[in-house]
Amino acid sequence: MYFAHYTFEQKSIHIHQVFMNENYLDLAKQLQSIIDTAIDGIITIDSRGTIESINQSAAKIFGYSREELIGKNVRVLMTYRDKEKHDGYISNYLETKVPKIIGIGREVFGLQSSGKEFPMRLAVSEVVLVDRIIFTGIIHDLTDMHEAREEILSLNKSLEKKVNERTYQLEEVVNHLLKINKEYENEILERKEAERRLIEQEGQLKVALAKEKELGELKSRFVSMASHEFRTPLATVLSSVSLIQKYEREDQQVNRLKHIDRIKSAVANLTGILNDFLSLSKLEEGKTGVTLSEIHVIDLLEEVIDETRGLLKPDQKIIISCSDNDKKSCIFQSDRNMLKNIFFNLISNGIKYSERDVLVQIECMDELLTLKFEDQGIGIPEADQKYLFERFFRAGNVSNIQGTGLGLHIVKQYVGLLGGNIGFESVYQKGTTFTIKLPIQKEL
Repeated sequence: MYFAHYTFEQKSIHIHQVFMNENYLDLAKQLQSIIDTAIDGIITIDSRGTIESINQSAAKIFGYSREELIGKNVRVLMTYRDKEKHDGYISNYLETKVPKIIGIGREVFGLQSSGKEFPMRLAVSEVVLVDRIIFTGIIHDLTDMHEAREEILSLNKSLEKKVNERTYQLEEVVNHLLKINKEYENEILERKEAERRLIEQEGQLKVALAKEKELGELKSRFVSMASHEFRTPLATVLSSVSLIQKYEREDQQVNRLKHIDRIKSAVANLTGILNDFLSLSKLEEGKTGVTLSEIHVIDLLEEVIDETRGLLKPDQKIIISCSDNDKKSCIFQSDRNMLKNIFFNLISNGIKYSERDVLVQIECMDELLTLKFEDQGIGIPEADQKYLFERFFRAGNVSNIQGTGLGLHIVKQYVGLLGGNIGFESVYQKGTTFTIKLPIQKEL
C-alpha cells in the first residue's frame, strides 16, 4: 500500500510505502471518484510522455474515449507547434531540475480528435513516487472564453465601425449646419450692410434736406436783404442824379461834384454787395478754385485803396505801414481776385465802422506774410464775437449801418482756400484789428 504525501512548496508529491489499514481502499475510491467527476481535465504521463491515466472530462475535451488515449504519447493531443518541443522540455527538466513549464500555468492550444485546435489553460505538476516520477496535467477548456472574447472583439469592431459611421454622419450634419450657419452669417452681414447703407443714405438725405432747407432760407434772406440793401444805394443814385440836373450854373460845380461822389459811393456799395453774393454763390457750389499769379502786395493794396476812396469820411485816411524791406520783398504767388476781395472787405469795414484812420500793417518774412487791418471804431460786442464769421451775421451795434453780413464769412473762406488763417481782437467802442497770415510761395 502507498500513502500520498504532498509538499506544495516544492510543487511535487512524494509517495511513501506505509502499512495502511482497511480504510485505504475506501479513500482510494473516493479520490478516483473526485478525479473522474472533476470539471477540468486531468491527465497523468510518465517521464517518456506516455499517458497513464485520463479522467472523463479530459477525454471529452479532446473528443476521445479513455481507452483510446491510455498508453499513447501525449503528443497526440498537441498541435504541431508543441509536439517537437515536448520531449525536450521533459528531458531538460529531468536533467537540470530547472522548471520552464513544470509548475507554471500557461495558455496553449490542444488538438481534438477531429483535428480541430482549441485554446486551453494547462498547469503541469511533477509527482515523485517511490521508484519513479510522473507528471500531472490539469486542463481547462478556454473555447467558450475565446469565443466570448472573439465575440466581444467582433462587437467592439462592429461598434467601432458604427461609431465611425455615426461620427462621419455627425460630421456631415455638423458640416451642413456650419455651412447653413455660414450662409446665415453672410445673410446677416449682407442685411447689416444693407441697413448700414440705408442708414447712411438716410443720413445723406437728411444732410441734403438740411442743405436744401438752408439754401431755401438763404434764398429768402438773400431776396429780403438784396431788396433792402439795393433800395438805399439806388435811391441815393436816383436822388443825386435828379439834384445834379438842377445845378446848371458854373458856380454850382461844388454841389454837382458832391452828388457825383455820392453816386460813386452808392455804385461802389452796390458793386460790393453784388460781389459778396456772387462770391458766396461760388463758394457754396464749390466752384471757387485757386489761380496763382505773381502778386505785388503793396501795389494790390494801393489799388484797393483807390477803389475805396469814395467811401472815406471827411478827414479819414488809409495808412499803409511797412518797412522798406517789406515794400521790396512782398512779392509772392497767390490768387489775385481772392486777395483783392479780402483786402477790399477788411478795408471797407474799417472805413464803415470807424470815423478815424484805418491802418494796414505789413510784415513779409521768408515763408509767411502777415497783414493787420486796424480801426479805432465801434468795435464788436463780446457776446457777438463768436458768430462773427457766420453767413448773414451782423453784430447788434451795426443795425443802422448798411451791410449784408457776408463779407467776413467770404474773407474767412478765401483765406482758408489760400492756406492761411484769420483772427481778430476787438474791444467794444475802441476798435478792431483783423490779422491775416498767408504762406508765401515764391514760384509757380
